[in-house]
Amino acid sequence: MTALVGALAAATAVTAGVLAKVVPDVAPPAASHPDRTALADAGWARPLREWEAVRAGLVVAAVVLAAAAGWPPALGSLAAVAPSIWIRARAAAARDRAHRAILPLVVATEAALRSGAALPDALRRALVSEPDALATRPLRSALDAFDLGASLASSLVAAADTSRDERVAAVFGTVALGVGERLPRERLADLLGAVASRLAFEDGLAREVAARAAGVRQQQRLIALLVPGIAAYLFVTMPVLAATLASDLGRFVLVPAAAALEVAGLVLSARVVRAAMR
Repeated sequence: MTALVGALAAATAVTAGVLAKVVPDVAPPAASHPDRTALADAGWARPLREWEAVRAGLVVAAVVLAAAAGWPPALGSLAAVAPSIWIRARAAAARDRAHRAILPLVVATEAALRSGAALPDALRRALVSEPDALATRPLRSALDAFDLGASLASSLVAAADTSRDERVAAVFGTVALGVGERLPRERLADLLGAVASRLAFEDGLAREVAARAAGVRQQQRLIALLVPGIAAYLFVTMPVLAATLASDLGRFVLVPAAAALEVAGLVLSARVVRAAMR
């Protein structure tokens, strides 16, 4: 029996050694915080543990308030998603500002080129002229790579590939194409002028869409406020409805479902308008 156990142990050791040499190393995927990108875009510069501490404090407060109101304390745990919703809304607003800031960057680069500056210097001048950190992040990363020895064209292409904004990717790809074709400074300025005209047209179209949709969105907000107002009026004037909403069915099913539908409608309408503007 001892000899059999020893033989099995030796065979296992040999097999493990062979597999260690034959099978390539596969690193496990690194865990990423779900709000990491949104926090970076929104400008959160503190450690992630402080963000989670804020979430934990909010959940504890919500659990205490739910217990004080007679609701199941477990419902307070739903407050854990509130910080994520808030920071993602802030990040979306920051991305919208960065989306609009690409046009001033292109115009500033074109002006610097026409004044006689080389393209890297023109890009640095445009970088200094724009205060929005999120808007200048792709350009800053491209110039940092260029300063470390990479070619300007490859740096711009890499920044375009990593950018989630289609306009930034298009602008950087166009400039990289001009650099790769070794266009003179005047031709590069003309190329950027054409890009700026295109971006200005898109911004004008987006403003028109926003103006046309403003009335509809205002009506949606009014209806969203009107429905809870009618429900509150009927709650006061109709004892049967009041009893239904005060029951477990109303508190745990009907009211939460109505609130979720209200929020979902507002969020979906906002996303439709944002998609149309882009």
